[in-house]
Amino acid sequence: MNCQDLYRSKLISADEAASHIRSDNDVIVAMCASEPQGCMARFHTVADRVENVRVFSCLTLKPYDFYMKPDMRGHFELASWFHAPGSREALKNKAGTVTFVPNMLHRAASDRIHARRPDIFFGTCTPPDKHGFVSLALGITYEQDIIEAARLVVLEVNPRLPRTLGDTQIHVSKVDFFVENDQEVPVLPSPTPGPTDLKIGAHIADLVEDGSTIQLGIGGIPNAAALALKDKKDLGVHTEMFVDSMMELYEMGVITNARKSLKRGKFVTTFAMGSRRLYDWLDDNVAVEFLRGRWVNDPAVISQNARMVSINTCISVDLTGQVASESIGTSQYSGTGGQSDTAQGAVAGTDGLGKSIIACYSTAKNGTLSTITPTLPEGAAVTLHRSHVDHVVTEHGVARLRGRTVRERTQELINVAHPDFRSELTEQARRLGYL
Repeated sequence: MNCQDLYRSKLISADEAASHIRSDNDVIVAMCASEPQGCMARFHTVADRVENVRVFSCLTLKPYDFYMKPDMRGHFELASWFHAPGSREALKNKAGTVTFVPNMLHRAASDRIHARRPDIFFGTCTPPDKHGFVSLALGITYEQDIIEAARLVVLEVNPRLPRTLGDTQIHVSKVDFFVENDQEVPVLPSPTPGPTDLKIGAHIADLVEDGSTIQLGIGGIPNAAALALKDKKDLGVHTEMFVDSMMELYEMGVITNARKSLKRGKFVTTFAMGSRRLYDWLDDNVAVEFLRGRWVNDPAVISQNARMVSINTCISVDLTGQVASESIGTSQYSGTGGQSDTAQGAVAGTDGLGKSIIACYSTAKNGTLSTITPTLPEGAAVTLHRSHVDHVVTEHGVARLRGRTVRERTQELINVAHPDFRSELTEQARRLGYL
């Protein structure tokens, strides 16, 4: 049987794919723009005959019935590596259908496989080429590793996905079933940076030297940082998430990848999400290599990049430098993601020139709360231990914490707090014995 005939012999419907789910199964689905939306929209249809099915996902894009409906409790549970609006809403409503999986992104797959072998993997891919290979397209953070471990593999075929290069290829013979689903690929518009974002972006840009290799996320602050980098030269990219700003800086000649230590001349990433223009640009683009998250985000790998700069955001920082980026008190808001991976890798740089930058607004809730706090709120998860924190940036400047005492850190952080809160923070720091 030739590869095209083999592919056609494995075609089933989304309902047939969902029918393979059994009670007590661990189901793992691809993340972000690689989310198999056609199949996931049908999971709930088998609820009446299954119990205790766990669906592991990261940044689930849609509020699917299988975890949003309270009557799914006991039948399905979304186990999220990184919460998104839908899972946050289900948690807030106490539906009992969502839980969180603490993790470091580079170990998401290996830790899950260590805990229990996955039963079914659902992902997305391009149509097969003439040699019978499909591309996993926009993400292999954990996908390839899970495919190799799962008992059953189902891929949703979408002709609108870009054929990306690197470790994204898989032969049709390695897949149990395919579901064809021609739909628009999920996009993530780049937010327009506001005045505060631009101030923070300018401070970040001052820390980035020509020839640096950067990791950059998405949002108002990272977008502002990208805008502020437009006058830099020969930047490289080694990042978990590929976004529009990286493409734009490449087109401007700012990013060349010419001075990288690892994969010189290449962008290195593990997943991408952005505009349709970005997806078209990524299609068959030999300048971009998608590689597994367990390599891309391994701090030991990241540390080998010359002048590595990790740029991340957070929710709050206490006066000793503890960083909370994923929870507000006991309420899990997002996830650790790759922040700890990239921050630790950058400061451990083998050339001694790496930098980790944690950025945040100096206030929250319309200026009524300081994000620089004496202590973190009770129950808040520490995303980045204070021993790993390097630079903290707000619109008021840069606090340099690496290697500094608690007294020095406290003063640095008060200096970048909003002026309205500095006196109160100083008083509380003295009460706590920090000053």
